[in-house]
Amino acid sequence: MVDDFDVVVVGGGINGTGLARDLAGRGWRVLLAERDDLASHTSSASTKLVHGGLRYLETYEFSLVRKALQEREVLLRSAPHLIQPLRFVLPHAPHLRPAWMIRIGLFLYDHLARRELLPGSHGLRLAGSVYGAPLKPEFTRGFVYSDGWVDDARLVVLNAQDAQARGAEVLTRCAVTRAVRGADGWQVTLQNGRQFRSRALVNAAGPWAERFLRDHTQGASGQPLPARGLRLVKGSHIVVDQRFTHDHAYIFQNADGRIIFAIPYQDRFTLIGTTDVELPEHEDPPSRATIAEDEIAYLCEQASRYLAQPVKPADVLWTYAGVRPLLDEGGSASAVTRDYLLEANADGGAPLLNVWGGKLTTYRKLAEDGAAQIGELLGDARKAWTAGTTLPGGDLGAHGVNIDAFAAELQAAYPARPGVRRIARAYGSKARELLAAPTGTEIAPGLFESELHHLVESEWATSAEDVLWRRSKLGLHYTAEQREAVAAWFKTRT
Repeated sequence: MVDDFDVVVVGGGINGTGLARDLAGRGWRVLLAERDDLASHTSSASTKLVHGGLRYLETYEFSLVRKALQEREVLLRSAPHLIQPLRFVLPHAPHLRPAWMIRIGLFLYDHLARRELLPGSHGLRLAGSVYGAPLKPEFTRGFVYSDGWVDDARLVVLNAQDAQARGAEVLTRCAVTRAVRGADGWQVTLQNGRQFRSRALVNAAGPWAERFLRDHTQGASGQPLPARGLRLVKGSHIVVDQRFTHDHAYIFQNADGRIIFAIPYQDRFTLIGTTDVELPEHEDPPSRATIAEDEIAYLCEQASRYLAQPVKPADVLWTYAGVRPLLDEGGSASAVTRDYLLEANADGGAPLLNVWGGKLTTYRKLAEDGAAQIGELLGDARKAWTAGTTLPGGDLGAHGVNIDAFAAELQAAYPARPGVRRIARAYGSKARELLAAPTGTEIAPGLFESELHHLVESEWATSAEDVLWRRSKLGLHYTAEQREAVAAWFKTRT
């Protein structure tokens, strides 16, 4: 049987799911195909920030920063359970950047885009302050500014859920193995042997975008479609025991010109990252990126330059790494733009949209721009709609964007239920339905069968890894035996 779609989207990361959602919401018949789990690579390996990119001002990327700053508040309103404001402390290191330069940068950061939810920046006396207490005593002054924090992997899942709710078909663990371009459509073959026709194709395979064109597409000439070169840069993070108890994050300036963040994480931990390690030219991305020992040493060393309590490799409890696809514009890896490039054309036949680069914060705008270009190539431009629409669970009713008040209401309604605050933040308004369902057996502390069934049936989870390390971070909180109990539950389903 041959199915027909208007658009096939290849790639289940944040850009692919965002595009599938936007296109489906415009009424197009959409299929999203991801070879692994949703957000199983780059999109679950970010620094978990929704931010304008303060450091990009130094490379004069004002357009990118303004676009990202505009998107911050759009995203904060769209998913207030997953995306929350976060204040950042920047300790001043006079030998790296003068105070006047930082003040100018923060003034621009405050005013390049309209702010309604986030407070502006200000100077800070660190000596005697709760924010100075975790730092070495030589850091006596600093600055505070606003950005946001996001559960990146869950954001991807929400976009996939909304795409499906609007009519898209979402397939995970099912790669597109062949796409042949014709004059008026694409013949697409999936890993499971299914074949169908699509009017347009979107290549949102992230680090594998160039490889997908090279290995799995065919143009009218019978040759693979041409691809743009990407610079593949690995970014790695470490998680250690909590280094400070307040709710602000830190941004640390390094002597090599880079910056790293130290972020309060999962209530009990501190997340530190990221590195920028460029992969050799023409090397395909690894199927599973991992941190190297020298990256761990680098992050520990840089964090220890600021924190009074040194961070040692032996302190590292968990690590993760991902490969970022950056546009190849020369220069150092840390200076390469994080902006995206959309290449849409129908010159060689049916419409094709290639997505190159991008960052988490601008995914919605990327999807909006890409969906508009697809509509133009299909001869039917349709209205943009995502800017004022919440993602699943994002409508907190009378609580607006106040997730803490919403979580407190749920905790009062279920005083004996463990993990209500976590469930509220993970599922937003959808948490009410989950909490009202019979719990079933408690498989691990605070994780009941009812939630596992939801994750399998509504969020495409098929393994303990999907649950413990992407759709939640419960793996950080559980013992090895408790993690194994979750794995055993999945084994009973096979």
